[in-house]
Amino acid sequence: MSKRILVMGLPGAGKTTLAEKIVDLIQTDGKTITWLNADDVRKKFNDWDFSPEGRIRQSIRMRELADASGTDYAICDFVAPLTEMRNNFKADWVIWVDTIREGRYADTNKMFVEPEVYDFRINEQNAEKWSEFITHYILLDQRRPVFDWKKETVQMLGRWQPWHDGHRALFERLILRTGQVVIQIRDVQGWQGSNPFAIEQVNNFIKRDLDPLYQGQYEIQVVPNIIHIGWGRGVGYTAGEETFDENITSISATKIRRSLGIE
Repeated sequence: MSKRILVMGLPGAGKTTLAEKIVDLIQTDGKTITWLNADDVRKKFNDWDFSPEGRIRQSIRMRELADASGTDYAICDFVAPLTEMRNNFKADWVIWVDTIREGRYADTNKMFVEPEVYDFRINEQNAEKWSEFITHYILLDQRRPVFDWKKETVQMLGRWQPWHDGHRALFERLILRTGQVVIQIRDVQGWQGSNPFAIEQVNNFIKRDLDPLYQGQYEIQVVPNIIHIGWGRGVGYTAGEETFDENITSISATKIRRSLGIE
């Protein structure tokens, strides 16, 4: 049976362009693949019903066409805004093209439920780059890393109000130490008359930035407003400040908030 690849996301996010590149790379590797574009399928069946029921019917149809393709892979690019649609399709690989905040159809934007489970989350419209990254894993049938709670891990504690390029640079420095990082978000919304972002917003900022490359290599935890970390006798922990050049150290969350008009 064909391995099913779902390329999902809002209209205009770049799903079709990315799918086309993946198709080319898989064929270049000598594998067979069927490409099912949602609009082409709707046209073939003359079914333009975009009600929840019509969308669910379309997801089942896409699954049936993928299973009947007889090729090594079947790649389907469609919005799949509802969790039930994704469950119906039962993809072996899920690619979430998360490059825009809103699509061109208000009804689709309103019903779109962001996926909680996916293999790849792409947040820039660079099909050349990300098609190679994704296809590498698919052809090897290799899953992204899975966070190992028994493995030595680096702790990264902060307010992240908001998460910015300086935080990203620190994360990339720290992950080199053990291969995985636990990012702890201090629960500080409104503290000291600042820190405007709620935990869920901060969590989304971090995941959107890190998921494309580091999915599975970090975990996020919410913690109280910790201001001191201490321990008694030597128990094997280390702590230290990382130093960066001026381009990184000059980045200020306060300045970013002011530029956003929220401080």
